[in-house]
Amino acid sequence: MKGRLPGLYPLRLTALAKPLVFGGQAIARHLGKTGLPQWSIAETWECSDVSGAVATVQEGPLAGRSLRQVVADRPEELMGPGWSGTRFPVLTKFIDASGALPVHLHADDEAARRLEGQPNGKTEAWHILDAAPGATALCGVREGVTAHELRTALEAQESDRVLRRLPVRAGRTVHVPGGTPHSFGPATLVHEIEQTSDIQQHAMRWNMEDGSPVGDEESAANLDMLMRQVDLASRPEFTPGLRIAAGDGVERVFLTASRHFALERWTAGTAEPLRHAFATAQILTNVGAPVRVRSGAWSGEPGRAETVLLPAVLGEIEVTGPADVLLGYLPGLDRDVRALLLAAGYALPVIRSLTAGAPSTRDGGGERDQAAG
Repeated sequence: MKGRLPGLYPLRLTALAKPLVFGGQAIARHLGKTGLPQWSIAETWECSDVSGAVATVQEGPLAGRSLRQVVADRPEELMGPGWSGTRFPVLTKFIDASGALPVHLHADDEAARRLEGQPNGKTEAWHILDAAPGATALCGVREGVTAHELRTALEAQESDRVLRRLPVRAGRTVHVPGGTPHSFGPATLVHEIEQTSDIQQHAMRWNMEDGSPVGDEESAANLDMLMRQVDLASRPEFTPGLRIAAGDGVERVFLTASRHFALERWTAGTAEPLRHAFATAQILTNVGAPVRVRSGAWSGEPGRAETVLLPAVLGEIEVTGPADVLLGYLPGLDRDVRALLLAAGYALPVIRSLTAGAPSTRDGGGERDQAAG
């Protein structure tokens, strides 16, 4: 049966819109994404294989199939030789923090398996697309703060007393390991890439869906679980990424990279198209004007804030400029990141700084490749 399936091609996926209370209209008005409901939108899940929110192929011979079905039917064609799994491993979103997100954290891999009964945690990275002057984010526990002090402050809703508040600027990226308490907003627009998961623990006294209050008993239980999952030592920093020239007027910026995912931002003018060869599936997200994308016999034009999943079997793409696109993927770190940055003249300590301590201490410390290469 599998042999009769059509070959893989660039996949346009459905995007799930989430109307959470901190949202607004920036994804439509600033990024230009169309087809959204008229009400305030906090998040659009651009490439998702999270249970209950699995994306569906929109067009072509595979139209109507879920991303999970594609993973099951064509794992190596989608992800690359030697890969196996039951879910697409990377989740991407746009997040409109017109209001401030609640302070929360996501379990790392070890805590997810031990406490949540889940196969993996949710390490993530935020790439800032737009932020108001003076915008900030909470990210990590202040040095020297004890678990008791953290719990007491969160109970009193006094997060600034114990969490680090960092300046936020467009173009910067921060890698947020599982176990790191965090929040951002207001007036902040983010592209987020993360492990495929929706586990989270909140320190808030209200529900994100409608702002209704959370009772004392539920709040205490939430804090109990948060404190069992928190990593007091995780203190990530925003970085500008590492740039390399990729052609005449073509620039490639490595924004973040770890064993869980990598994210790049490519820009191109009109002197030369953006050309990119790859060995693992690429999530192409357009953050500029509509662009023309070609891969083999396929040609398409992703509009503003549209996402296309490029299966590994395609091997290469060409994007006609002017272009401003993000590429997210599950990397073979040596093949896809380190070798290219070393060849561009970056030293290993600088390359390591790209993730600024990306793996949680409870995930075993060092980075491990998940893709071949």
